[in-house]
Amino acid sequence: MKIGIALGGGGARGFAHLGALKALEEKGVKPDMVSGASAGSIVGSLLASGKSPDEIMKLVKDNGFMDYAKVNLPVSGLFTLGNFEERIRDYLPETFAGLELPLYIAISNLYTGKVEYVNEGPLVPVVEASCSIPVLFSPVKIGDQLYVDGGLLDNLPYEPLIGQCDKIIAVTITGIEKREDIHNLLDVAVRTFELSVGEDRDEISGACDLVIMPKGLGDFSVLDTGHAEELYQIGYDACQEVDVQGALAD
Repeated sequence: MKIGIALGGGGARGFAHLGALKALEEKGVKPDMVSGASAGSIVGSLLASGKSPDEIMKLVKDNGFMDYAKVNLPVSGLFTLGNFEERIRDYLPETFAGLELPLYIAISNLYTGKVEYVNEGPLVPVVEASCSIPVLFSPVKIGDQLYVDGGLLDNLPYEPLIGQCDKIIAVTITGIEKREDIHNLLDVAVRTFELSVGEDRDEISGACDLVIMPKGLGDFSVLDTGHAEELYQIGYDACQEVDVQGALAD
């Protein structure tokens, strides 16, 4: 049986992906194909490169999301992911072909207004593009096109897995809660993106065999890396609460 897993976007909430993946691993479930957007593209690419959830957790904790950002003149974005690109190159192959598992990454084309699912060619620029929250981070140029966060147009990219996998698992890490701590342009940019990214959960549930939806993630900012262990545990517990074996039974 071929299992595919789709990992959604949500910034620092991506630690919840690692908890869910660890719980799946303990249940004997490992993906044969991966897709991801934004934070899901980071976790997904590292997973597809052959690293375990434990190894990825350490890498991501040691390299906080905002630690990758360099202050940039506010022309196309408040920050650039230059440091992120430099660091993640140490842990990923140069191209998709060097991965151990097939991987699709969702990126949003600013010119065409359409989502693209990339699974070949240079890897790191695509991961960087998929994580580039509009306004907050500068767009990434790939070829003659400009790209931003894949979550803008498809925050849970399970579609590339349809027809290629016998079973599809989706992990969504979005969540919108009432928020009053909005004080500056950075806060406005983050909150605007949170509100713009949504998922049709009924549609997801109809297309995927198992959907893991950790609760309470809306309480955590997409840029706050100070709650890694707590987010990890939330993802782990959410996976423990669903009937994984039943969902994946033939």
